[in-house]
Amino acid sequence: MPPHHDIAALILLATALASKRRPADLTEIVAAADLLQGFVPYADKLDDAIRRLSANGLIEMAGDGFVPTPPALALVAELPRKAAAEEQVALLQDRLDSYRSKEERPPVEATAEQLEAAIRAHKAARKAPGKNLLMPKPKPDRHFKVEGRWRRAPARGGRN
Repeated sequence: MPPHHDIAALILLATALASKRRPADLTEIVAAADLLQGFVPYADKLDDAIRRLSANGLIEMAGDGFVPTPPALALVAELPRKAAAEEQVALLQDRLDSYRSKEERPPVEATAEQLEAAIRAHKAARKAPGKNLLMPKPKPDRHFKVEGRWRRAPARGGRN
């Protein structure tokens, strides 16, 4: 793959995550990227990553959404399942650096308005009161957890 930004691996992994059952639209890809890394990518970097990935045959349009191609699914399937998201992105980045596509394809073009609308829609959905499955779960506050073992109460009428 030609030189690319670090965001390409994130977008490929987010596309694979968001398109499990059906093609993912841009809002779902942005939400999955936010879930994986904790930030929303800028529209120009998102556009560049989509163009590079589609030109190298790793993602394609299916209907009105994006799906990873079989070579991309093979790259993602090799990732360790129990690894943290940051580690998965780093491993996928290394694999993308060594990936060479067999043919060049025309890149998928997404307009700046579509990308900005997807980012705005995700930010609005993040603030909406509802259950969004592509948002990270809040971490429990470890401050109130009692450290150490629980002590058993002494038995009554026990040994002297």
